Amino acid sequence: MSEGAAKKEEKPRKFQAIRGTRDLLPPETALWNRVEQAAHEVFATFGFGEIRPPIFEATELFARSVGSETDIVSKEMYTFVDRSEKLEPQPVIGSMDVFLQRVKQLYKSGEIPHDEIGLELVEKQWEKVDDLLKGASSIESGAIEIYELIMLFEALRLGGDVSLRPEATASVCRAYIEHGMQSLPAPVKLYYMGPMFRRERPQKGRYRQFYQIGAEVLGGSDAPAIDAEVIEMVMMFFDRLELQGVQLDINSIGDRNCRPKYIELLRAELLKVKDKLGPDSQRRIETNPLRVLDSKLESEQGIIAKLPRIADHLCEECAAHYAAVRHQLEMRGVIYRENWRLVRGLDYYMRTTFEITAQGLGSQNAVCGGGRYDGLVELLGGPPTKGIGFAIGEDRLILSLQESGKGAVAIGRDVYIAWMGERAHATAIRAAKDLRKAGFSVELPPVEQKFGKALGQADKLGAKYALILGDNEVSEGLWTLKTLADGSQTKFTEPDLLEYLRKQKALSS
Repeated sequence: MSEGAAKKEEKPRKFQAIRGTRDLLPPETALWNRVEQAAHEVFATFGFGEIRPPIFEATELFARSVGSETDIVSKEMYTFVDRSEKLEPQPVIGSMDVFLQRVKQLYKSGEIPHDEIGLELVEKQWEKVDDLLKGASSIESGAIEIYELIMLFEALRLGGDVSLRPEATASVCRAYIEHGMQSLPAPVKLYYMGPMFRRERPQKGRYRQFYQIGAEVLGGSDAPAIDAEVIEMVMMFFDRLELQGVQLDINSIGDRNCRPKYIELLRAELLKVKDKLGPDSQRRIETNPLRVLDSKLESEQGIIAKLPRIADHLCEECAAHYAAVRHQLEMRGVIYRENWRLVRGLDYYMRTTFEITAQGLGSQNAVCGGGRYDGLVELLGGPPTKGIGFAIGEDRLILSLQESGKGAVAIGRDVYIAWMGERAHATAIRAAKDLRKAGFSVELPPVEQKFGKALGQADKLGAKYALILGDNEVSEGLWTLKTLADGSQTKFTEPDLLEYLRKQKALSS
């Protein structure tokens, strides 16, 4: 077989979704839409407005907010260089001068980050090339130096690192600062939904492209009623979805006045039992002792149970705030459980922290996490701003609904139009248009079908009714509606048909 014939027989590559991602397909997407629509409706009743930030931001935004030493920033983010403009130097004397001036401008404006190749190095190389060329009879004699200069130019990055967002709180805070939202009536209530990205090991309910629904309250006071209302809202959302096995855990992690003292006390107690802890917990004693409380190792649970509890070491103001939050939750009828091991590791988190779990997710059953972060906006360059929010793992929420049998969605069509004959075709098109205007899902076959085949197709699509239109129905002005569940048929005038279907829809909803 010739090489050309072999190439012809090669099959084209079969593309598949990248590991850790997946396609969301109907009818499952109907469940996603139902969940998201419920979020829109519930959050709006609490006065929240939707924000849609971009899916990538400057990497530094996440390094500051999430923490540059965390696994999320150091290992898990999808980061790339934003080459917003391409520099294309030409190896001729006149254009090199112009090009060098352009490089200087980009350094000055910050489009070439200052941590890149030094401008001084580029200028020295240019002077070397310039001196060679002035005394040379041809450009070729300085070819090596010119090549080295071009390589320096090629190494320059136009723009800094950007990353696909691993979470959205930092983006919302950045938007709050950038658009001067602190001048709006406080507090500013925002919610979001959309994809996030982390390069972590995929597992049940966790993906590299995953989805979150979240909300943030920024500005105003840190009144305990705000914390309680945020928690009440997310619990109402889960109640609307009939999420099963919902458990709300709350805690207070103090503030800058009392938490550092507790951390030092915790570190001292952990050092006493360091030899009994695993490698991760031993490392965290120095880096972030609070994270030891998150340990899931069975061998460490007895040790952790004897550690000092932060609730016993809150300052007077934080203790009063925590008591008021609990009282506010009780006033709202929100059932909670205190969990002293529920902490947040970053410095700007303070006071209220909460987590919500649900059934059907195994040991990693958290579906929502939130808390107060009064220092984050200031950390990102904004004014001192109170803040509290939460994020819901939508993938895990959907999975929990499906596992508990609450993820069923209606599939199929309301009406399948079985038409026969050219006159009936025109009537069928008009009928489909009117039914769709009235809010019914309609399947209108593009070509004429025999009656038996049409009913078979209607059944496969899960249609509730078949609207039968033939020459007789068009001539008489009476349309035949067949209820596919029991096979009964009734004739209606066009107005009566619409009214009947509306009543049936209202009865079934």
